[in-house]
Amino acid sequence: MVKHNNVIANIHCKKKWHDSTRGPIKVKLALDQASRKKTRRLARAAKAAAIAPRPLQLLRPIVNAPTQRYSAKLRLGRGFTLEELKAAGLTAAYARTVGIAVDSRRSSRSVEAMERNVARLNEYKSKLIVFPKKGASPKAGEATKEEMAAATQLTGTLMPIAKPADEIVMAEVTEEMKSNVAYTQMRVARQETRVAGYRVAVQNRKSKE
Repeated sequence: MVKHNNVIANIHCKKKWHDSTRGPIKVKLALDQASRKKTRRLARAAKAAAIAPRPLQLLRPIVNAPTQRYSAKLRLGRGFTLEELKAAGLTAAYARTVGIAVDSRRSSRSVEAMERNVARLNEYKSKLIVFPKKGASPKAGEATKEEMAAATQLTGTLMPIAKPADEIVMAEVTEEMKSNVAYTQMRVARQETRVAGYRVAVQNRKSKE
């Protein structure tokens, strides 16, 4: 029952669920959920086989999440900026052909984030195997026949964000730590702050005399 001076609930629980009753169906059903899941999985497998040995996903930059609340959290962004690509010695047109996502609208305002993504691009370049065009001899920087034969297709996220270890670091408790009483230090600092103005006034009075 409704408490206090609030509106009396008048909800309608007579939605139309079945075709056997009169009127159009008012509820959306997801009875094909399992079959759609299988369809998506087969589509991913077909796409991976069509572009093999290229990876199924693009390389994404590491960015800070927006707003002050989540700015300390790192996540994968949409694409690398033009400045980051230029610092890594790449062009936007070439980066798109080798599996690197490009975002021309984003800008790097942090030097730390800029250096982090440039290092990420350089690491990706060191691991990249570029196949020559069909019927053409390999050029400088392109893969040889042995490298092409050893190439494998990567699945999942490319170069995922490395999470810090959750291990607890154990330290020995020394005698200095035991003798260091934080409460006493806080009280002494509080008292020093309270009498600081009085001491300055006394010193000024003595200097005038």
